[in-house]
Amino acid sequence: MSTTTALAPTVSPATPIPPAPSATSRLVRRLLPLHAAVLLQSVGLWVPVEKLFMNEIGFDPASVGVMAAAYAAVVPLIEVPSGILADRWSRRGVLLLGILALLASATIGGLSHSVTTYTVGAMFLGAYFALQSGTVDAVVYDTVLEETGSGDAFERRIGRIRMIESAGLVSSALLGGWLAAVTSPRLTYFLTVPFLVASAVALLAFREPHLHEAAERTSLRTHVATTYRAVTQRGCLLPLVGVMVLTSLLVNVVFEFGPLWLVALAAPAVLFGPQWAGLMSSFGLAGLLAGRLRLGDPRGMGAVVAAMLGSSVVMATVRDAVVVTAAQLVLAVLALMLGILLTARLHDAVPSAIRSGVASGVGMFSWIAFLPFALLFGYVSKQVGVYAAGWMIVAATAVAGVLLVRLSLSVQGASGVHADRPLACAGWAAAPATAVR
Repeated sequence: MSTTTALAPTVSPATPIPPAPSATSRLVRRLLPLHAAVLLQSVGLWVPVEKLFMNEIGFDPASVGVMAAAYAAVVPLIEVPSGILADRWSRRGVLLLGILALLASATIGGLSHSVTTYTVGAMFLGAYFALQSGTVDAVVYDTVLEETGSGDAFERRIGRIRMIESAGLVSSALLGGWLAAVTSPRLTYFLTVPFLVASAVALLAFREPHLHEAAERTSLRTHVATTYRAVTQRGCLLPLVGVMVLTSLLVNVVFEFGPLWLVALAAPAVLFGPQWAGLMSSFGLAGLLAGRLRLGDPRGMGAVVAAMLGSSVVMATVRDAVVVTAAQLVLAVLALMLGILLTARLHDAVPSAIRSGVASGVGMFSWIAFLPFALLFGYVSKQVGVYAAGWMIVAATAVAGVLLVRLSLSVQGASGVHADRPLACAGWAAAPATAVR
């Protein structure tokens, strides 16, 4: 018997070797800390009663619009730099900075006694949006690629993230409304802080992917230029970006101004919690729907557009709090669902080295569009009422619908294995979406 054979371990046939964990199970385990961080971060006890609290400290519809525009103005200033920072430094680090910004926003909001102070707190909220935008999607997409070698599971995994986020938002909306009723709206801001601290701790346990570090390091100037071209190159991502900007605009408007319909209808305070909880459930519902529809299905996209347009018309015409809330929910769910589909196509088209920056660039354009829209919506609401301003939402939905159907028809005509996915942009990645970039 040779020495090699003698030293070889003996494996009993009665003791089967446990199978190696599948790629899916590894992926699920790896994402668990991120799931916990998202859940805790989504607990915003102050959010359902924010408009009531703002009314108490002197806000009117016009100043609500100014406040929304103020934090919307912060986002474009930070969004692309934060995305590039995430690509060149650490995506987990950028997400932690976002949690710190949200913690500052909640604390300043709770301490506010004037419109000016509250607006400063809202600007930290804008910083949070900028730091989170694109980074969460990019980190999930790259984690999926590292564990499975394909981006095909992205929609399912980001949908799961949205459902977890929705669970936190819905439960905190119901709890926040109850806490505000038995204590005060101000206290809900401070009670949110411990959840954000716990979220940061959970995020520290997440092992972030490093695909973005595999590419050859370029100068900052080259990186910025490449990211800019990716977002603006005509005929490549531009049609996709246009639809993403408009759907994001619709979501932001519904979330920011949706409660004003209840104020206009003189709805009792007890309805604000369930109304906001309903809107927050839209994240989870959108996550469930995202895997069932395809961008390259013009009939399906046409049905989505019709439902969105009908919901926006209801918001502009119906004087019933329950019906209006249902219409807001439908519009939010479908716009968020489209956002998931479009985001998947966006990440398919760009390499990891610029993934966060490109996604943040799209977010930047979304907030730039939202800023004047918010100012005008607030002004029109103050002058002639929120129902008249609702026709602005109808117009934005119609434009988004036309662009979406055109994009769907163009995707339907694409060739290749992934016919529902736009091809990668020339000069960035020649490999299909199933290749690890």
